[in-house]
Parts: sequence; structure tokens; C-alpha cells
Amino acid sequence: MLAHSKVYLVGGAVRDALLGRPIRDLDFVLARDAIRLARTVADHLGLPFYILDAERDIGRVVAGDAERMTLDFARFRGPDLAADLAGRDFTVNALALPATATDLSEVIDPLGGRQDLERRLLRATSDTAFQDDPVRVIRAVRLALQLGFTIEPHTQALLRAAAGLVGQPAPERSRDELAQILAGPGVALALRQLDELGALAVLIPEIEALKGLAQPPPEREDVWGHTLVVLETLEAVLGALGLTDDGRWTTDNGRWAILHPLHAYRRTLAEHLAVRLSAERPRRALLFLAALLHDVGKPQTRRVDKVLSDDHAQVGAALAEVRLRALRFSSAEVGWVRGIIAGHTRPAELVGLLPLSRRDIYRYYRALGEAGVDVGLLALAQAVARWGVAGQVERWQPYVQVVATLLEHYFRRYTQTIAPPPLLTGDDLIRELGLPPGPVIGQVLEAIREAQAAGEVRSRSAALALARRILNSS
Repeated sequence: MLAHSKVYLVGGAVRDALLGRPIRDLDFVLARDAIRLARTVADHLGLPFYILDAERDIGRVVAGDAERMTLDFARFRGPDLAADLAGRDFTVNALALPATATDLSEVIDPLGGRQDLERRLLRATSDTAFQDDPVRVIRAVRLALQLGFTIEPHTQALLRAAAGLVGQPAPERSRDELAQILAGPGVALALRQLDELGALAVLIPEIEALKGLAQPPPEREDVWGHTLVVLETLEAVLGALGLTDDGRWTTDNGRWAILHPLHAYRRTLAEHLAVRLSAERPRRALLFLAALLHDVGKPQTRRVDKVLSDDHAQVGAALAEVRLRALRFSSAEVGWVRGIIAGHTRPAELVGLLPLSRRDIYRYYRALGEAGVDVGLLALAQAVARWGVAGQVERWQPYVQVVATLLEHYFRRYTQTIAPPPLLTGDDLIRELGLPPGPVIGQVLEAIREAQAAGEVRSRSAALALARRILNSS
């Protein structure tokens, strides 16, 4: 018989406490009045409070900003704690600890979760666990990789049987699980596993058309195989720069010595990738999402002679936007990913322009904005994936030079090259040169900004002189 206490800490927090892992979020359950308790806790601590689900009596308290922690309070899923734990996803999450407990010896474990923790095994709580909530299919893959656990065979069979149902729950829930995969380690492996289970085709149907779609040399894989290699390579590149999800360096940095020119930007890159365009998802996850979808336009732009046309980036960006909106990503996130996909071929164009001029760099960031940083990282991963880390290094080394130059100007010379302070305004042109309001003013101002970014115009008088030359030649 289960021990009784009014409030229990349950799920991942208890699991991670037993594993000695950091605890980020706390889930509490009780018999009734969960929202009321959440509000009381929030008031006592002076923290924000939200009602997540009034019908199911779920409230949330949010602590912290950068390192945000949530405290969720919910009514039992069923008549009592035993029913609540039995209705959870995996035995390692079907653990509870009385809120009044003083140590882990009081953990309540009706389904053998502690034994599965010791065996590092992920096991479903019941044969209907995934039918009851198909989003758990995605969560199984995420947790197995995150914890380094093995999914036991019967649970694997249950996952395959339920994979086709992952499109049934609210899209936001699938989005959140997928985003956690993209923000963590082993992205390519996780996506490969989701694909093998049959769940990825339901989440992102556009992926299916990439399979078996051959590419011209030097590509060695079909488009889907290439996508997976790019994801693996992107993670390896970030790891070699110390930009893993936990900030650690990978152990094979010797073969990545060629990336040395990028090392100076590790800290600023880490800060850039940690920025959240929504409450939950950092740019790092969105970069991997863009890498996953960067070639989805190729099937629609394939020519009869089997040569893939160059407009696949724009087509892919449009397809990605539709899919991400269906998954309920925010407008800011959709725009960010779309921008990366639409621009992912631009760094290859810059390789042909080396050494880059300030005008080249200005035009690049004018077209891509902040996402130009992410586009550079993705393009570098593509180049390494295409030629191999230890293969034809000379073929992708220029991409390191391009990315290093782009990062230098973005992080160190931003107001010189990318966004120089304006020397003239539209009112100045109207007053000084007698120009009537209209589109010509914008065109002249843009030409001045570009010349200023290129270092050709440094003063107001020089800017006015350039404006006069432009108008006289038109």
C-alpha cells in the first residue's frame, strides 16, 4: 500500500535525483485544489503563476529567467497516487516522493522504476501507455538518448505500433518534444530512430520525399542520408568549438584543428545560440531544425536530367514554413528557420569571392540579418559533410575562412560593416538636394549605407557628394 501524504513530487525530478542528475523542473501532484496550491506557492515566493489547464486542475509557478525552473501542480490522474503513477509513461518516471520527505529513502516505487534505473532501461508502464498518449513515442527516443538508457524490446514493439498516432495529440506537444531532441545531444541518431519507428514521417511528411533522391557528385548519399550526415557534422563542429548543449568540449578536437580561426568566437557564439525566440526553445534547436529541413525543396525542384536546380532553398523555405506553422512554432521561430533555409546556399557564393570585401559582408548580412551567423555554421557543416573531415580538407577549408570573416564582422565590427550609424536621413536629402518624397530616397540612402559599410564614405559631406553623383548619373 502506498504511503500517504497530501502533496507528492513525481516523475523526472525524482528520477534525476536518484541518478544524481541536475533537476530543472518540479512536478507535484495532490488529490485536489492543485491550482489553488500553485497560486499560494507563487504568492509566498513572489513568483509568476499561470493556469495551465483549469479543467484538469493544473497550475504552474515559474522561477528564474535565464535558468528558468517551473513548478507544476496537478490533480492526480485518477482517484489516487497509485492510479496516477500507473498512468505515466515509463517506470523510471512512475516514482513519487512525499513533499515532506527528508531523503530519497522515502521514494514510492510501485512499478519497479528504481530497478530499471539501475539497469539503465526504459520500460513502458503498460501496454497502452503509447496508445493513451502517442507523444510518448517521441519522448521515449528523447529520454533514451538523454539518459543513455536502452529501450527494452517489448517497449520497442509498443512504440512501433503507436508511431502512426503521433499526429493525433495537440501539435504543440509534439513540437515541444521534438524541440527538446533538437536542443540536446545525438540529434541525428534520435531522428534516425524516430524515422525507423515510423513517427518522423507523421511529424514531418516532407522527409519521405528525400529518401532515394539521388544527388550529383560529390554527394555520396541520397538527400535524406545527406541530411543526417549534415546533422551529425553540425553537432561535431559545435562540439569541437566547445558549443555542446552542456558546454563541454568533444574528445576529438585534434582532427578539428582546422577550425582554430573560429575559436575566438566560442563565447559569443554560445551566447548567440542560447538566445530564445520563444519561452522554451533556444536558437541552437532552431539551427538543427533548419538543418533537418534545409533540403526539403529539392524533390520539387528536381530537373528531368536529375540535376537539382539551384532554387531549392527558396522552395524549401516555403515548405518549411507551412510545416512549422502546422506544428505551432511561433511566428518569430518560423521566420528565423525560414531565413536560414532560404539563405543556406549564400556562403558557397562567398567562397568564390575570397578574400571577402566589406561590401560582400554588408550585402550578406543585409540579406540574412542575424540569421547570417547560423547560416554560416550550417553551410560549414554541409561542406564538411560533403567532403569529409579527414578527406579533401582543402575543399572545405575556404568555408572556415568565410565563416571566420563573417563572425569577425558580426561580433567585432558590427557598427563598421553591418550596421554603420546613418550619416544622412531622408529629410536631409529632401532639404539639401531638393528631392521629393518617394522610393528614390530609400535607394539613395541604401547606396550610401553600403558605401559607408565598405569604408568608402566616412562623413556627412562625403555622403552628400555620393548622393549627388547617384542622382546625376540616373
